[in-house]
Amino acid sequence: MFVSQELRKRNIAEYLLYMWQVEDTIRAFDCSLARIRREYIDRFDYTDEQKEELADWYGNLIRMMNQEGCRQQGHLQINRTTLQLLTELHLQLLASPKFPFYNTAYYKVLPFIVELRNRGARKDEGEIETCLNALYGVMMLRLQKREVTPNTEHAVREISTFIGMLSDYYLKDKEEGLKFE
Repeated sequence: MFVSQELRKRNIAEYLLYMWQVEDTIRAFDCSLARIRREYIDRFDYTDEQKEELADWYGNLIRMMNQEGCRQQGHLQINRTTLQLLTELHLQLLASPKFPFYNTAYYKVLPFIVELRNRGARKDEGEIETCLNALYGVMMLRLQKREVTPNTEHAVREISTFIGMLSDYYLKDKEEGLKFE
């Protein structure tokens, strides 16, 4: 919760990836708040008040996962909405002649997106979701200390740059408002 609040303020893509990891953490503990408290939250060096606040946050997420039917897989509506906002901004940036660097970055990663889709991405998955799924997948491989090929490393660097640019524009749009025309 404390990490998510900070990430949401400074990098929306990192926030979304973090929230996906939180969803998976909840699933790893079988959506059991008691287990999350005992086996996860109690390990942190937080005050009792902070631990209680964190437990409430996890409890709310568990309740939402149960209500939204994503105990086993999928993402919470709040995370899908954030992804939709990023996707809408992406389309606005591409359609506007005022953001040539963004267009250049997009066309640089487009071959990677196409390749990822050909390897089995869901047909209804948008380009931004494909990019985020690639970043999340590599993050999971690294956490598991599994090998990441040089080609994948290269693709992830390019995708990271592109998604970082989108996140920067998202923040700028929230703070100042972007002018697309």
